[in-house]
Formats: sequence, C-alpha cells, structure tokens
Amino acid sequence: MTATFASAADLLAAIQPADGGRDITDPATGEVVGRAPEHTVEDLEAAIAAARAAQPAWGARSHADRSAALNAAADAIDANAEALAELLSREQGKPLNGPNARFEVGACSAWLRATAAFPMDPEVMFDDDGGRAELHYRPIGVVGAVGPWNWPMMISIWQIAPSLRMGNTVVLKPSEYTPLSVLALGAVLNSVLEKDLLHVVSGGRDVGAALTSHPEIDKVTFTGSTATGKAIAKASADSLKRLTLELGGNDAGIVLPDVDAKAIAEDLFWGAFINTGQTCAALKRLYVHEDVYDDVCAALTEVAQAMPMGVGLSEDNVLGPLQNKAQYDIVARLVQEAKDSGARVLVGGNPDESAAGYFYPSTLVADIDNDNPLVAEEQFGPALPIIKYSNVDEAIEMANGVDVGLGGSVWSSDRDRAVEVAARIEAGTVWINKHGAIDPRMPFGGIKQSGYGVEFGVEGLKHLGVPQVINY
Repeated sequence: MTATFASAADLLAAIQPADGGRDITDPATGEVVGRAPEHTVEDLEAAIAAARAAQPAWGARSHADRSAALNAAADAIDANAEALAELLSREQGKPLNGPNARFEVGACSAWLRATAAFPMDPEVMFDDDGGRAELHYRPIGVVGAVGPWNWPMMISIWQIAPSLRMGNTVVLKPSEYTPLSVLALGAVLNSVLEKDLLHVVSGGRDVGAALTSHPEIDKVTFTGSTATGKAIAKASADSLKRLTLELGGNDAGIVLPDVDAKAIAEDLFWGAFINTGQTCAALKRLYVHEDVYDDVCAALTEVAQAMPMGVGLSEDNVLGPLQNKAQYDIVARLVQEAKDSGARVLVGGNPDESAAGYFYPSTLVADIDNDNPLVAEEQFGPALPIIKYSNVDEAIEMANGVDVGLGGSVWSSDRDRAVEVAARIEAGTVWINKHGAIDPRMPFGGIKQSGYGVEFGVEGLKHLGVPQVINY
C-alpha cells in the first residue's frame, strides 16, 4: 500500500533517527533541514546481505511483473510529489519552479514508467539450417549505486529503475550533502516495492569505499567526479565488477554565424544555467562566431538579468544557491581568475559575501582566452565563459581540446550544416539548437574521461544485465 506524506515534515519524521544523526542544512538559508542517520559499514553489510538474499526470487520474476512494480513505484512518487519537491528544494537548494525541484520529482516517475515500457525480447542472432542462436540478458545480481548531490532524486532513479527492471536488487549510497532527499525517495518507493529490493544507506566516505569494493556487489553505477570514478574503477578491479560511470564534463557549445541571437538566447541560457549550472551535461563553454558575437552576448545578458534567483521555496525564483560551500568556492575562484586576466564580465561576478546562503549571481564572461581556467576547468556553477572564434575549424579544435567528452551542442539555422559540425565534436551526445535535453528513450553516456557505459533506453537496460547466448 502506498504511503502518503502530506508534507516534507512528514517525510522527515519517517526517515530521521530517533536519536542522534547529522544535521543537514539548507544551502539557501543555513537553517537545519533535518537529521540524517549516520549509517556504518556494519549497516552496509546488513543491507548487502538482505539484497543478496532477495535477488534470486526477484530475478526469477518476469519482465511484466518487474515493469508492474516500476509503474507502482511511479504512482507512489506521484502521490507524494509535493512533499518530495519541498524536501528536495530545502536540502539541495533548487527552487520549486522552473526546471528544478518539481521538475525533478516529475522526472522520477516519468523515468520509471519509461523504463517499465521498454521491450526486452530475446535477440535472434541467426535462425537457419545450421541452428538458431538467441541473445538474452540475465540479471547481474546486486547493484551498488553511488549518487551525486546535484540531481539527487532523479539520478537515483536512473540507477534504481533499470537495475530493478533487469532483475537486480539495489544498495544505494546518496551524497553526504543530500541524503535526506534520497532516503525520503527510498521510503516512498519501499512502500510499494517488495521487501529488500532497495536499500538506501546514508554514510560517509568509508561507507562509499566499502560499497564499491565489496565482493558481494556485482555492478557499480556511479555519477560524479572523474577523480572519484577513477578510484571506483581501481577498487573494482580485484572482483572485476561491471561499471557504469557517468563522470564530469566540460560541455562546449558552438554558435555558427547564421543564427538569430535573440531567438536562441533563452535556450542557450537554460542549457548553461539549468540547476544553477550544477549539471554534468550543462553548457560550460560557449564558442561564438565573431560575426554574431556581440549580438549573442547582448541577448544572453538580457535573459540572464531577467531570471530571479533566491530561496527555493519562493514560487517566484527559478535559480537557487550553489549546494555547498566547496562548490561556491570553486566558482568564485574561477570567476575571479577570469576577472584578473582582463576578461570582461557582462553580468554578475559580484556576489554579496554578507548574504545568507551560497548564492553566486548568474555570471557571463566575455573576451576570455580559451586557456583561461574558467574555460579549461569545469566550473559546475552559474558562470559561463563566451569565447570568440573566426572559423569553424578553430571552434571545433577548441571544443575538442579537453580530456572529457560528455555532451556538446551546435547552434545554427542550417540544420544540415549543424549536423556536419556535430559529427566532428568529441562527445557522447551532441544536441542541435538545444543543450542537455536528455530523454529516457535515448542512450546517454560519455567518452574520454567522462566515463563509460550508457544509461537510458534499451541500451541502458542491457548495461544492467549480463548477456547470455543460447545456441541450439
């Protein structure tokens, strides 16, 4: 039976420890949101053992049965959507409206339903006089999922939904910055899922390290930094765990000289500033042809100035704070280095250090060199460098001149020309006249040091199974 929570306070009452725990604060106000349980490695061991015991029976269920469970989970999220969004806004900082908290909660149920609907029929390799061969995908076992703090609920669902659909059980560790959101999501899901299919273990780095190296974990899915992804890959080597790693990006957008600057400005803005820039596949570097450079800068500035930033629970705001002080410091450092180099700040770049919360204003930086740290490093925040170029070959070379390749985009009124340029960008996904538009039907993953493996769609499901050929 679906549990229904009337408010974020009700959710907190269901997940907070009776005593103790760790205070989690609102990055917009500094106020305590709630207390997260401090799970230990011993708690993790118990969760893995329970998930291991539950997996064979779950793996033996049909795809239709498992899809029905995902749809029931989506119904449970929908029934608790506003309480989940309120808690998410308070803990992560993102506003309720815009492509933020309510959007994220809605995406959770949408992804569950989409994942439930994908066909997973055996693939016939050949069927002739010599025999028949079929390719099936079987459950892997127990999946260890490690989630980030920027989209804590949605990315958790990206890990949970395909794992369960393919007959695996899941032990998930949320980010230490946003455990309450994911614990609450787990409570809602577990009100309708069978016992021990999903465990959420909130803990520190020791718990994360134990999860990713545990001999009873058969696959690890991780979304986060490249450095942590490398550490997980090393930890997984002894047991040859399967991995899906969605790591950092420094996505480039290339604006061709035939664009209408005003027509693309708002889409450019949201490509870069969705979730206040705290998105792996956000637009991080914008290369604009010299013929339209001034027009694009002016149009983007106008859009940025009109977007309200503030406390997430206010219905008016569409931009929020940085989620934590460490990320705020990175953005502040990179913008200051750009200013010190002589780059031109079009808007922003002047945070109010006396204000409560980790608010950094929407910032556009023009006339900046391609090797400036704000361009070369992933800022992961509300600051976009805009680099002028003279010819497309130069822009493509600059766009490809980093060691990551998650996403990219091309902006043009000539679709065929845009497709030609897109094919030359080194990235897992390239969008045309948009950026970061993910879809549950479309495989998503990076190249270079942005990780390996894909999520979403039938291809993503296959990465949560093991192939078996039956030849007869």
